[in-house]
Order: sequence, then C-alpha cells, then structure tokens
Amino acid sequence: MRALLFCLVGLMTASTGLAYGQMKLSPKAAPGANETRYFTAIDGLMDGNADVILKETRQGKTVTAAVLDVCYPTAKGSDRKDRFVVNLAVNGQTLTGTTQSSVGKLPVTVKLVRKPTGDGFEFKGQIGIGQAVTEVNSSDNSDLSEKEFQDNQTTDDGITATPKDFTEVSPESIGVRVKLDAVSDFLKSLKGQDIEVSWSSLAVTCDVLRAGEQTISLSADPDRAAGLIAKFKSAPGVVAAGWTTGVVEMERTIRFPAADWRDGDRLNRDKLTAAISNVLAGSLSAKSSSTAWSSSTGKLKFKFKRPSQTYPALDLTETIEVTALVAPEKPGATERLMLWIGNPVISTTDEAAGAKLNLASDSNGDEEGDQSDDNGSLDALAREFKGQRWDADKSAWK
Repeated sequence: MRALLFCLVGLMTASTGLAYGQMKLSPKAAPGANETRYFTAIDGLMDGNADVILKETRQGKTVTAAVLDVCYPTAKGSDRKDRFVVNLAVNGQTLTGTTQSSVGKLPVTVKLVRKPTGDGFEFKGQIGIGQAVTEVNSSDNSDLSEKEFQDNQTTDDGITATPKDFTEVSPESIGVRVKLDAVSDFLKSLKGQDIEVSWSSLAVTCDVLRAGEQTISLSADPDRAAGLIAKFKSAPGVVAAGWTTGVVEMERTIRFPAADWRDGDRLNRDKLTAAISNVLAGSLSAKSSSTAWSSSTGKLKFKFKRPSQTYPALDLTETIEVTALVAPEKPGATERLMLWIGNPVISTTDEAAGAKLNLASDSNGDEEGDQSDDNGSLDALAREFKGQRWDADKSAWK
C-alpha cells in the first residue's frame, strides 16, 4: 500500500444538508451554547506525519456537524499535493463521509470514532484514498475556539501595489497572485521575457490549494518593474500584482541625488559602474576583475581579486564577488536613487604558475565572505555619492 503523508489546514464550512446526530463532548461547551471548535492537530496520525484540522459545529454539548479538509502528497516524498474536503455525518461517536479528491479525482472514504478522554479526545478509524487505506489511531488531542483558530490562519503575501517608497519592499521584486486554474497559462506567458521567476514560488502547497490562488515571485530590472506590474494586473486570472520584499536590506543601502548619474531618464550605467568599482576596489584592497549588469534583474555584479594573506608563501588568490542594485527610491518620478550593496563572497584559489594546490571550502553558503564592516565600503560609497545611510533605530534616512 502506498504511504500517504497528510498535511491538513482549516478553511472548512459546515453544510446545512449534513446529517444530525449526537456525541458526548468535553465539558468546555456551556449548556445550550452554539459554537464552532477546531482540532488543529490529531497527534500520532499516520505515524506522526499528518497535521489535521477538523471543524465541528456544536449546540451545547452536542456535535451537529463536522467537516474535514485534507491536503496530502500524491506519493511518498512527492512535492505534488492533492486535497479533499468531506462533510462528515455524525452518528453517536462515529464520523463518516465520502467525497472525491480535487486534483487526482480519487474516491475518498472516512470513518472515524471520536471519544472524549479527560481534557482531550481520541480518534480511531480509517481514511481511504483510491486503493490506499490508512489507519488512524490518535490520542490526547485538544481543540480550539473559532477566534483562536482564525488568529492562527492570518497570512500575508506581502504584495504592495502602490508603495510610497522602497524602504519596505524591494524595487526589483514583484509578486503576482493568480487564480489557481490560470497559473499555468500565466507562467507560459512569461517565457522569453527578460525576468527571473522564483523556483520556490512554483510549488503548489496546501495553502495554495485551499486558497485557490498562488503567488508567483519574480525579479525584474527596477526600470521595467512598474510597467510589468501594470501589464500583469490585466492578465487573465490575476488577482493582485505589486512589489514585495527582495534582496534590498536597508542597513546596506544608501540614498543619493540622481541628477549626476542619469542620462535623461536612464541610468548612466558606465559612470555608476566605474564609481562603485573604484570605491570597492579601494576599500577591499583589491583589483577589479570583471563587472556585469543583469538585463533580467538589473543587478550589477563585481569581481575583484587580491593576494591571500592567510598563507602568503603559497601565493594564493582571493576572489571577491559583490552584488549591487541601483534603483529609484520610489515608484514614479524621483530625484533620488538607492544603491544596495550585498555582502562580499570570498573564495580562495591557487592561480599561481605551475602545479596547483586544490583547495576545498569548509564553510556553507557565503559565510566565508561575510565581512560585517566591508572594510568601510558602505561609508566610502556614501561619501562618493554624497548619499545617506539608513538609521535602523529610527527607521529613517540619516
């Protein structure tokens, strides 16, 4: 039998056509009170691989209806998800129901026996999906009120359609929320365009299945971002489009007058590249090796080289990579620009003549190159561009 991993969330509604029955409940419910309770976990279900939310409608101490919403991998270890929502009939302590999964269209049967156990509840029974039947044997489960449940469901995709500036959202980062049945066509429409699509945003998660909407994350040159957002807003199935968080960290950003760094309405990229490269070369005590602007994201990547001081006799070389982004300080017309500088990433190699020493990095990610003060690079850039640094304590420009 194929194993199923279950991940369950709420957003479940009771049907007025559900069968009515009775069930003994915990003493939490006041006599005669009407309320909704949620189980946000059934401990031990599917050997601990399931996360269950079960919604119950109660009158006083009597359960009158229950709804189960289940999201699960289509196969063991798979990233693809399927989902079913089933209205459960109540008959004594037994909850039963049948439905069909939303993606695979597989028949689903549920039979659970629910018993109060002191301050908690016990669930036993079976859940069948297609030909696979999974045993349910879970004890010591507790429930939540409607308010507690809803407080835990708050989510925000961070899309801001009209930001006042780029201090809380990033000028190159675009979020597009699309109805689930239109996502495939939307993504196909992006083929051949000079943008980058975040791979992680393509995952159809359980939250996406329940919401019926998916947020696709994109990166584009800040000069083209506003036009793309306007275009996306009119695309079929798009619910919202705007800027969202991205690479820009305010503590590593300076703001400076734009007049000296533009040719008309466009950035003078050659002048900006030369100025930034000269400042970084001086503060890092290195020589420029290469520079490149990304036509997709507008990011500017620098490479510098310098002799390694770790073991001078070996004549090793350090390569320092720095990513930068130049953008307007806000959408629309502005007299100021922003310059963000990423943390340097440093790698060491043997580039001397003759036989080479093969070196393996012992660090993960960019830890090797994370220089907290950048040898004063940010302050030097602020002086060169007559710019301002960000005051994190006051959340304002200095």
